[in-house]
Amino acid sequence: MTDKIKTPLLDQVKYPADMRHFTMDQLIQLADELRQETIDAVSVTGGHLGAGLGVVELTVAIHHVFNTPDDRLIWDVGHQCYPHKILTGRRDRIRTLRQADGLSGFTKRSESEYDPFGAAHSSTSISAGLGMAVGRDLLGRQNNVISVIGDGSMSAGMAYEAMNNAGAMDSRQIVILNDNDMSIAPPVGAMSAYLSRLLSGRSYRSLRDLMKQIASKLPDPLERTAKRAEEFARGMVTGGTLFEELGFFYVGPIDGHNLEHLIPVLKNARDTENGPILIHCVTQKGKGYPPAEAAADKYHGVSKFDVVTGAQAKATPNAPSYTKVFAESLIAEAREDRNIVAVTAAMPDGTGLDKFAKEFPGRCFDVGIAEQHAVTFAAGMATEGLKPFVAIYSTFLQRAYDQVVHDVAIQNLPVRFAIDRAGLVGADGATHAGSFDTTYLATLPNMVVMAAADEAELKHMVATAAAYDDGPISFRYPRGEGVGVDMPEKGQPLEIGKGRIVKEGKKIAILSFGTRLAESLLAAETLDAKGLSTTVADARFCKPLDEELIRSLAESHDLLITVEEGAVGGFGSHVMQFLAMNGLLDNGLKVRPLCMADLFIDQDKPEKMYDLAGLNHQQIVDTALNALEAKSTASTLSATPL
Repeated sequence: MTDKIKTPLLDQVKYPADMRHFTMDQLIQLADELRQETIDAVSVTGGHLGAGLGVVELTVAIHHVFNTPDDRLIWDVGHQCYPHKILTGRRDRIRTLRQADGLSGFTKRSESEYDPFGAAHSSTSISAGLGMAVGRDLLGRQNNVISVIGDGSMSAGMAYEAMNNAGAMDSRQIVILNDNDMSIAPPVGAMSAYLSRLLSGRSYRSLRDLMKQIASKLPDPLERTAKRAEEFARGMVTGGTLFEELGFFYVGPIDGHNLEHLIPVLKNARDTENGPILIHCVTQKGKGYPPAEAAADKYHGVSKFDVVTGAQAKATPNAPSYTKVFAESLIAEAREDRNIVAVTAAMPDGTGLDKFAKEFPGRCFDVGIAEQHAVTFAAGMATEGLKPFVAIYSTFLQRAYDQVVHDVAIQNLPVRFAIDRAGLVGADGATHAGSFDTTYLATLPNMVVMAAADEAELKHMVATAAAYDDGPISFRYPRGEGVGVDMPEKGQPLEIGKGRIVKEGKKIAILSFGTRLAESLLAAETLDAKGLSTTVADARFCKPLDEELIRSLAESHDLLITVEEGAVGGFGSHVMQFLAMNGLLDNGLKVRPLCMADLFIDQDKPEKMYDLAGLNHQQIVDTALNALEAKSTASTLSATPL
């Protein structure tokens, strides 16, 4: 913004204790100022905007009513946590969000005592909160535990597993459902707020307990009838029957933007003596910022933007994004094969399947934040002869690994896994980096594992997956734009397990798996200039390996370097296994497998992250020179010519 926003009340709040004496009018003003500060900060840094704007009043209310950080506040996913960070001692750093050495875009334990649990994947808050509540009880403490779940997270089975467990226990826990897409309840108003205050109050709960005691003295049939009548009568009014059946005391729905409604209900929940409570708040994503209110999906996650117009800054693309190439390639295949269907777990925009859904609405399935279900659902479709493509981020596929093993690989079902965001992801940091998919998929019998070196290769791999019916197959591709290669008009199926030579040399061989091919070619140029003739090959497949290609490279070069954008245990490990088992290391061949460093890499600019990972072209060059120097030294010591 051109003019500094005026925030006289927010300026007085360094930590939540500073606002606990505020009057209702002051809290309402504080919420308005906090919303403007959030908008202004995210306009500078980019990040998750809509969900945070939707919980401004809820954030103010929670920190006003509860004694955080002694009372544990857990934000599910973390998309909602920017206003929370501003109120908890981090306002002076809020414009460093998602930048190197800056604040994380999610909650993070190492960042603040007000973040008791780190979260960037969804639906963990109730489980973590129950664990904290049990820990509190066993240690004889009295603090509250509050889990705020929303932004779609209630579509995941883990949330209900946790509620089922919590409902069977006596541990006091408060769950706040931030219903920000109207998926559960209709609009709420004064009557709903009155009911919520009544139902959460001591007088009603005492009366309810009394009625339970009376019912318990009745014969069994009458006791059951009385209990069910009370629960379902209340459920019909409030919509909470499902949560009651899971063992939670349900309160709501309540207007999540009305502090006069929120604060009494939160105080009642704070002062309750036992059992889990669920408070159902209805909020509007993007509340208070017209562009975000009008297009909640477009303002869920944003780049830098102009506060006045809402226009987001976009870099001029040099090449199409990998996600767009995948979507358009899949659409082209689906036009020719009506058995192709697509599955996403609540990420239609992020995976490009929103484009597929526009052309084939009956063949595209968004199953919600339910990755486990997505995989087994696809497996079921595969048994009936359909060709399911499960488009999913690498980091989210981790959540469905058992289903990949048990429901797909063991049964050898032809499910196609399109793995987006493979590799490092910049500002989203370690929680969203696609580091492990090659390692955890290539260990599985029956699984074909591919990685696209560029956008043209991705198009061919989509065609390969569409044509492959002999079992499960995966292909990985990164976030962001392609490298600018010429694009084929149509994808062509690749021969399974066959790589390609991109550049021929004689002394050093660089075998790349995935999008480090461009860096490998840059490294080869540098090595050639030093008189070290270098071959560069694109493996294409980690499983099955191109054994003929690897054997040829091993037998005709002094040094073999594998390069991959993934964790140890992946492509390089499979190559080393093949070399060792076939005696190809016995004749003095030097091998150097380059993969990601064994650490979780925090948010930064991508090029710096690759430096830290050890995968830029200069590091490939340094690896080659160090290996050859070591070989030369060893040869001199043994008096054997190089």
